[in-house]
Amino acid sequence: MASPQNTLPNCVFCTIASGNDPATDIVFQNERMCIFKDIRPASDFHFLAIPNHHLENVNSLTSADKPLLEELKRELVNYMQSKGVDPAEASFGFHIPPFTSVKHLHMHAIAPVSKMGFVSRMIFRPNTMWFKTLYLL
Repeated sequence: MASPQNTLPNCVFCTIASGNDPATDIVFQNERMCIFKDIRPASDFHFLAIPNHHLENVNSLTSADKPLLEELKRELVNYMQSKGVDPAEASFGFHIPPFTSVKHLHMHAIAPVSKMGFVSRMIFRPNTMWFKTLYLL
């Protein structure tokens, strides 16, 4: 769980990471990050991976955060595979400010992309000015 000095009191994702949101089912957590279901899923499988400590968005990242980003994706892939979901049929990425819905860094994992509706395909369209994959940050 996140330590209090690394969280913001009014950040919903900091509240989730600290285990203080009973409405959110954390499906995976370690000392650095956690995974939970998106409240507005864009497909059958739509989960978010967040750092337990507060990072506002992709613009807050430094080169020192690269291992954390790789861990977010690795653990999302592991969770997907444990649920029988093929990561090759998934989209992974981050919204870019000012197109972020929550001001706490979060990686989306959405699968299968083929089941996403028209609007979701636009909102989560990879490599646009509003949504980037991990490797294009």
